[in-house]
Amino acid sequence: MASGSHNGVSPVHHHPQYYLKDGNITFLVENTLFRVHRYFFDRESQFFVKEFAKAPQEGTSDSSAFRLDKVTTADFANFLWVWYSPSYRRGSQSKDHWLVILELSTTWQFPEIKKLAVDQLQNLDIEPIEKITTYDRYQIDRSLLLPAYKLLCKRAGRMSIEEGEQLKLHTVLGIQEARERAIRSAAEGGCRSPTSADADDEELEKILIDVFSLKGHSTNRQGAPPPAKPEPVPTIKTPKPGVNGATNGNGSSASGSVSKILQLSRVCCVAH
Repeated sequence: MASGSHNGVSPVHHHPQYYLKDGNITFLVENTLFRVHRYFFDRESQFFVKEFAKAPQEGTSDSSAFRLDKVTTADFANFLWVWYSPSYRRGSQSKDHWLVILELSTTWQFPEIKKLAVDQLQNLDIEPIEKITTYDRYQIDRSLLLPAYKLLCKRAGRMSIEEGEQLKLHTVLGIQEARERAIRSAAEGGCRSPTSADADDEELEKILIDVFSLKGHSTNRQGAPPPAKPEPVPTIKTPKPGVNGATNGNGSSASGSVSKILQLSRVCCVAH
């Protein structure tokens, strides 16, 4: 974050909505000036508190505006919307709108706004793969992913190789293990030719909580990252040696491992 001269560049203009007469901090984003209330930034973000302390005079006028890099004018306006819009309008915003707010609140260390973004995303219909990758990227409480894990376990087809490569390896292995345990559970319950979709919902939740160690996360605040600890990786049986006694080495990439696991799963499924 740094101030910069506006001369000799594209013309600078005031944002039509967020250049406020009673604002007391000015930001420059691309070629647009925003004048808003510093109070929100001081109150909610240690990141901005530190930045303001480095250069006390910056942001006090248009000519000394704080320059915000790596953010677009539209995205910064979306972020400011959280403070300056009526609360009753929050439920009408799109997934992409809240994803922008989630990203910026994480980058700029606004924990309460991050929590708000997560709360709103929880109310939206998001595909399980996208939801899992998003929550992993922003270190959001994994216990909130239980419904997404369930959908992946209960859907008719296994995840594709392309889907698997979007996820972390421990997630792919965890879903595979949960599906296998769900099938065993359904078979033990008397279901003939069971699939993972035949498992009892409550039993499947117990399996997923165990596989992904979600119990320790259930009391965390939404949006807060869980305590740092190694993520448990579900174990899989070591492949039997081939005719010449050789087995796969450890030199393959993570995405290659995911592809092989998914391919092996499909072969096993066909064999049944």
